[in-house]
Amino acid sequence: MIEILDNLDVLSRPHLDLTTVEMGGTALGAPATSIPRRIIVQAQSSVVARYRGGTNIDSEYYDADGRRLTLDEVVDHAAQSDGFLYCADKLTYKIRAGAVVGFAIYGPQLSHFAHLTSYEDLLAVFGTPDRAHEDEAYGDLMGYDNYYWGAQKRVRWDAWDDRISLINLGAVEGNAGP
Repeated sequence: MIEILDNLDVLSRPHLDLTTVEMGGTALGAPATSIPRRIIVQAQSSVVARYRGGTNIDSEYYDADGRRLTLDEVVDHAAQSDGFLYCADKLTYKIRAGAVVGFAIYGPQLSHFAHLTSYEDLLAVFGTPDRAHEDEAYGDLMGYDNYYWGAQKRVRWDAWDDRISLINLGAVEGNAGP
């Protein structure tokens, strides 16, 4: 198994066998309950009807009846069904039917790619994507979402900060092709 956090260069491969990688010691396909509970700081699950949270605001979760849910209840539900488990170190696990089906890296680990200071640099290292989507708002280029179907990967280029801001792998919309 290749631990992607110890070998971030593997993320630049245009073709990647996802059965050979893990993130934080958890492989794709592993039970979501194998993700260490101590690293989970937030969760998303269908049991949550209303959520309140944000920067410097403690998360609050409520079910459809308005009952406040604990983080543990939301994590348990997500880990047994579908949802997302968010970690303090800017890593996210996507869960489907109780199994890990996707990873997202959007934090300090991406400083590994800080030497890429232009979109052209990204293309030189990661290669030409199978699909690229320009993200624009009010006529301004915000960034590019590059999809590499041979690796079931999306690489997000932030055009404002000239950096990679997200890499996700696995069963995430758009990663497997049209």
